[in-house]
Amino acid sequence: MNTNLLLSPPLSLYIHIPWCVEKCPYCDFNSHALKSKIPELDYVQALIADLDADIARFDLKNRVLHSIFIGGGTPSLFSAKAIESLLNQVLHRFKYELDIEITLEANPGTVEADKFIGFAKAGVTRLSIGVQSFESEKLLKLGRIHNVNQAKQAAQLAKECGVNSFNLDLMHGLPNQTLDNALDDLRTAINLKPDHLSWYQLTIEPNTAFHSKPPKLPQDEVLWDIQDQGFKLLSDAGYQQYEISAFSLVKSDLTDDKKCQHNLNYWRFGDYLGIGCGAHGKITNQITGLIQRTVKVKHPKGYLDKNREPLNKLTTITPDELPFEYMMNQLRLFSSFTLAHYQQRTGLAASSVLPTLLQAQAKKMMINTQGSSAEKFSIESKWQVTPLGHRYLNDLLELFL
Repeated sequence: MNTNLLLSPPLSLYIHIPWCVEKCPYCDFNSHALKSKIPELDYVQALIADLDADIARFDLKNRVLHSIFIGGGTPSLFSAKAIESLLNQVLHRFKYELDIEITLEANPGTVEADKFIGFAKAGVTRLSIGVQSFESEKLLKLGRIHNVNQAKQAAQLAKECGVNSFNLDLMHGLPNQTLDNALDDLRTAINLKPDHLSWYQLTIEPNTAFHSKPPKLPQDEVLWDIQDQGFKLLSDAGYQQYEISAFSLVKSDLTDDKKCQHNLNYWRFGDYLGIGCGAHGKITNQITGLIQRTVKVKHPKGYLDKNREPLNKLTTITPDELPFEYMMNQLRLFSSFTLAHYQQRTGLAASSVLPTLLQAQAKKMMINTQGSSAEKFSIESKWQVTPLGHRYLNDLLELFL
């Protein structure tokens, strides 16, 4: 690994709040159904102790904070006062960009006008609302605690509360969902005019209720029709697809970019701290060139134990693993990348991945701006996934293993 190639990537912070009112049957995230009152004060204190330990562990006192994402679980169960205290303590510990993006996930069944306004005053600049569907029967099947009217009301409140932008999370390929059902859901979301839409297919994950008792999902041909026609609906409505499941509303002022900057940093193989129950992090050491991953204690009881360190696992990504790790993120994007960027993020020479890129190009799953000749290759040439590559992304990624 050539540490001279490494440049300091942007640094983001992910904060995990693990509690939900109920556990959804499709959810494989680290979330826990509420059994008593949330220990807000104790959890905020534990988060800050966790953050301080990471800052010291990785010597981050001079790094500039790029973005913050508060996810879960259901972070909107927390009071605005607790979120304000948390953000004030976090920002006090870093230099940070003046236009820093601070996202908070919200469930439509746990919010009201005053709470959204309180989150905005606390410093939240972006809300991400987990709608999943606008059909009552589908919401019940998914175990969601909100109804259709609450979902629509949450979107309207997000427009009015003072945040810079908001995202709607919407699923397709739901149990017994038809093409018309899925497109009606999408039209309803589009009509609410969110700045950003996350539109993705339901997948059955291990260790979920749906995995134990799988529901009847649409056939593959229906899923393809949903995607093809849904993509056209979104494009016609002015939404630009910039990642496999992420769509940003394009406005006349192109400087008003509503792409999720936090997720973009993930996909571009940037650095991120992860604090909170079960949170994951990835940090680059600019002196040694090591890229390390962290995993925090998973269960709230253990995480809140002051006699126990929040760090559960610390691992180093080996040079052999780095090409796949980089591509697993970068190839989700619809924008191009250069091998100069690959070198800067991984510390590896371009030769470590060029043969595989040329193999992917021969399979028509990737293209570059210099054709197929390795002799004419430049690290500044742009590589991009083709529509075929995105359709069979798992097959493309296997080439880099």
